[in-house]
Amino acid sequence: MKIGVVAPARGIDAALAARAQGLAAVVAPEVDLVVHPQCFVSDGHFAGSDAVRTAAFVELANDPTIDAIWFARGGYGSNRILQAAIPALGAAARRKTYLGFSDMGFLLGALYAARIGQPVHGPMVSTAGSGDGGIGFSRALLWLTRKDRSVLEPGLDGRPAAAFNLAILTGLIGSPWLPDLTDHVLIVEEVSEPLYRIDRMLFTMAHATQLKGIAGVRLGQITEVQANEPVWGETIETMITRWCGEMRVPYLGRAEIGHYRGNRVVPFGVA
Repeated sequence: MKIGVVAPARGIDAALAARAQGLAAVVAPEVDLVVHPQCFVSDGHFAGSDAVRTAAFVELANDPTIDAIWFARGGYGSNRILQAAIPALGAAARRKTYLGFSDMGFLLGALYAARIGQPVHGPMVSTAGSGDGGIGFSRALLWLTRKDRSVLEPGLDGRPAAAFNLAILTGLIGSPWLPDLTDHVLIVEEVSEPLYRIDRMLFTMAHATQLKGIAGVRLGQITEVQANEPVWGETIETMITRWCGEMRVPYLGRAEIGHYRGNRVVPFGVA
């Protein structure tokens, strides 16, 4: 199996790429982990200009010898390539799995909206350097190579699901790149935000006409919460329950996804 690694937002360095390839050789020796040179390009915040990142993603997605795309890391930037990249994807791109999360939610959502391939929310190549002993990296690789159901988010119940970072979801609302999530369980997570901003994003989610018809909402991990001044007076559970009430959908409880070591795999649609 051949897995292509590309960086549509921020890049990785050669040392991390080498560690990832070493871990892959141990976990799944049958895999050829092909890291595109674009992953090492630096252009300010980004792993190359918008044009460079677009070209690398389209090249690997349209390569018929590559079976899956595993995103290198998150950071901001993948939304800036959607307009050029999605229309350029051909037949080979439609047969692939695409795995990542956080900022890569822009691409996962756009691919799902266009019915291209199998988007999957899960750990990225950068987890090879997370210090967790390769657990998150292995979890993603086991899904890509063997569809090992032990790595799935344990609350998936047979209904179609989709998972997003909350900031990315609200960034997609109102755009043509947000997929139709009718009858889906929507799972959201967030990192490095104060609770008032999370509350504001939940307001946007709750009143988005594009999200009418979802089956319910589950809440992933809310990590590295920034301090509020004055202290915020509600828990995240209170907030999500209130906004689900305004959305008129059930709040279905917690989920094991997010910016933490327990981040599990959520294929878009039915696992």
